Amino acid sequence: MHCMIRKMEEKDKKQVMEMMRAFYSSPAVFTNGSEEIFEADINHCVANSPYLEGYVFENTDGLQGYAMIAKSFSTEFGKPCIWIEDLYVKNESRGHGIGNRFLKEIESKYPGSVFRLEVEAENERAVNLYQKSGYTVIPYMEMKKEADHR
Repeated sequence: MHCMIRKMEEKDKKQVMEMMRAFYSSPAVFTNGSEEIFEADINHCVANSPYLEGYVFENTDGLQGYAMIAKSFSTEFGKPCIWIEDLYVKNESRGHGIGNRFLKEIESKYPGSVFRLEVEAENERAVNLYQKSGYTVIPYMEMKKEADHR
């Protein structure tokens, strides 16, 4: 199955929103997200945010998946950090190498960076893909706090 990987565009919003709903309601993701968050994420992707990039996977049948990466700097590793925030491929398109191709393209686009992602341990298919692509487990807890809007 040939699938083109391209930047997310305004015309993709509705389909990406549908895929985000499916992804975030699946056991592959710890949090459920919200319509407001999904819309904000997509809007940042199509507005050429310096922090978030969105991609879609497309073949002659339409969009087969999407991905989002966030850019930062890791003082822990002393280099740019690319967070693979979302990587979703529709059920009927899984097993055709789309995820692997995306990882290789992003790694090629950002040489010299450290690549990070989160994955639920129960998502064995994704864990296997990431391990085959050279990703290893970082054995520590991540914490968060959201700032108040003032």
